[in-house]
Amino acid sequence: MNVVSWMPFWILMSSLVPGVMIFFLSDHHKGLRTTLNMGGAALKLILIGFMVAGLLNGRIFLFSFTLLPGMDLVLHADTMSVLIVALSGVLWFVTTVYAIAYLEDSPQPRSRFFGFFSLCVSATIGIALSGNLVTFLIFYELLTLSTYPLVVHRGTPDSMRAGKIYLAYTLTGGASFLIGVAWLRAIVGPLAFVQGGMLSAWPVEFHGAFRVIFFFLIAGLGVKAAIIPLHGWLPKAMVAPAPVSALLHAVAVVKVGAFGIVRVVYDVFGIEFASQLGLLAPLAVAAAVTIIYGSARALSQDGLKKRLAYSTVSQVSYIALGAGILGPIATIGGVVHLVHQGLMKITLFFCAGNLAETIGVHQVSEMNGVGRRMPWTMAAFTVGALGMIGVPPIAGFVSKWYLGTGGVAAGADWIIVVLGASSLLNAMYFLPILHRAWFREPDGEWARSTTQTGLETHWMLLLPPVLTALLSLLAGLLADAPFSPLAWARRIAEGEYLP
Repeated sequence: MNVVSWMPFWILMSSLVPGVMIFFLSDHHKGLRTTLNMGGAALKLILIGFMVAGLLNGRIFLFSFTLLPGMDLVLHADTMSVLIVALSGVLWFVTTVYAIAYLEDSPQPRSRFFGFFSLCVSATIGIALSGNLVTFLIFYELLTLSTYPLVVHRGTPDSMRAGKIYLAYTLTGGASFLIGVAWLRAIVGPLAFVQGGMLSAWPVEFHGAFRVIFFFLIAGLGVKAAIIPLHGWLPKAMVAPAPVSALLHAVAVVKVGAFGIVRVVYDVFGIEFASQLGLLAPLAVAAAVTIIYGSARALSQDGLKKRLAYSTVSQVSYIALGAGILGPIATIGGVVHLVHQGLMKITLFFCAGNLAETIGVHQVSEMNGVGRRMPWTMAAFTVGALGMIGVPPIAGFVSKWYLGTGGVAAGADWIIVVLGASSLLNAMYFLPILHRAWFREPDGEWARSTTQTGLETHWMLLLPPVLTALLSLLAGLLADAPFSPLAWARRIAEGEYLP
């Protein structure tokens, strides 16, 4: 058995070490800060590539460190964790490129921002690679603390208020998750993630406690996953800079909450045992209500980032919906949406940031004719928006197809109604934006300025959304390829866990 013990550790360190070093730089050290940012992001991608290749060749990647007697910090790569680690690595790289251009001329402290930015990604990687619930909990709380300075980065009254709301929600959620983890450990001992779950063999007298523990765990994770009524922090946090919004919605906080729900359902309780306890139906209903509620609230938002935020409230619950349906097809739809939603939503937030940074457009009502001024940005936005609606062949269609057919296969035909209503609402709040951008006459202050020459904005702001839009399209067009996110999701759903 070929065990590689240090690779998960070095993948974690590739962002943590540069982040700590950046804290000690003055804001004037732009070159060194950029080198550390891009060097760490590139190194992480290379190490992730080696790890994926090693997994496919039968290697086991496992790092363990004893924190207390009987309590280990464990980093372990399996099919589920690699999916999130790869997504985080790719999107951190492009977000770093974007953030450097977006923030380097800002008046706020850049070294502080990029230091916490790296800590945030490190916590996300730690969560993805966690081999047990205790390790997950540690990095989950680190993520809360490292994200707060990013939310309040601008230091305005609105951002400070948003930060307080963010902490109130996430610390309360963290307390709920801690209660669930501590209670479960007191009953069953070590809490390693196990394919098929770890609890089904326990006697029936523990089943009542397990139901309550499930509630505490899902409530704690549901805060970050923005399941209603635990979603209130997310729209408020949109006062943060665009790179932070992109990170929150596509890679870090929201995605981590959804990933945690999948872990608890599949690798702690086991989907069969969770169904036996009657836990899946309430989870699916909560996800369905959130899907419709988020889409309905998005309709009335004139602020572009707020509209995208409520869209996230809706879209991320597709993942929880997949976890709440008993059946492999729906599981594939939910798991692959972890990746597909990340690619599409980060594209949309990059584009929103470009509009705000370049021509001062923040509201949907200000977007008349912006496609003529920023055609590449709006082309990328169009791909992301159509993908969210579920238009083939973009990645979002694949997720919705598997969720819908999975629901029917599991006898939950009502899922089709939820997905149909959600897609209709998605169209109602995205298509008017596209109509304004492409078919109305420009009428903003930017339209009366000097005629644009050259690129529509800085190339480091333009390349990331174009790249992620292309990846969103390719993830749909090449969904059947052996290297696609869908193929990897099939491995997970079919129990083909790598070592």
